[in-house]
Amino acid sequence: MAAPVCSLRTVIHGCHRHVFKAGFIGPSFPFTNRSWVAVRFYAAESAVVKKFIKEKKTSKEPVIKRLTKEQILEKRKDTNSPKPFGLTAWKPSDDVYMARYYPKPTLEPETAIEMLKTFQRLDFTNSTQAVYVELKLDMKLEKKKKVDPFVGYLHLPFSFVKESNKLLVFTEKADDAEIAKKNGAAFVGGVELIPQILNDEIQADFYIATPDIVAKLNILKNKLRKKFPKSKRGSVGNDVENMIKLFQTSYEYAVEKECLVQTKIATWQMEW
Repeated sequence: MAAPVCSLRTVIHGCHRHVFKAGFIGPSFPFTNRSWVAVRFYAAESAVVKKFIKEKKTSKEPVIKRLTKEQILEKRKDTNSPKPFGLTAWKPSDDVYMARYYPKPTLEPETAIEMLKTFQRLDFTNSTQAVYVELKLDMKLEKKKKVDPFVGYLHLPFSFVKESNKLLVFTEKADDAEIAKKNGAAFVGGVELIPQILNDEIQADFYIATPDIVAKLNILKNKLRKKFPKSKRGSVGNDVENMIKLFQTSYEYAVEKECLVQTKIATWQMEW
């Protein structure tokens, strides 16, 4: 009789909210739904477990963390080890292999260019297609400081730009204005050019200014943004002729993602 009674108690305890409100009186034993309270007993923590938890809390050993990507690459530079850190081997033994199990191959620039030329012919790629280079710069300084991302300009040894850059020169000096026009500046003037720039009536690839007029151009900062004349970029100075020569045929590159430079360096039709 004890087993059926325990089963009945379990059922009543689970559904007493839906069926029973005040209580229930059975045929052979009276009881109420309040008398059934689930009780569970747990074993006390052993002395060994308590000691382990206490030692873990008071331990001064450093917590082991996962290695960063830079740390993994640094470990893989050790060529004396039989295999690179975290990978299968230094080089695959077959022509077909899983690339993620082996370090990425490092090629000389000449070899990489020859491979790209081969792929270009096999894929029937247009000969005027651009070739891009990706550079990762070391922007770290002492005391955990970094160089801020910047925009730079350079002259490539073999220029692939068909047309010269369109320049706009801000100056209030008649002599500088005359020099700018003689050297091929597309637009030359003073503050009178500001409304035309704001209304998109005139646009240029690069904007150059002399120091005496820079303070009057602050209204154009939001419009020109990175193209706004600055002395750090070499677009503000008194030597208008040399500035025009620099920006007329120069190529602009920008540092992105804190240390990455992705820029075009040539086209397929150029001689390498």
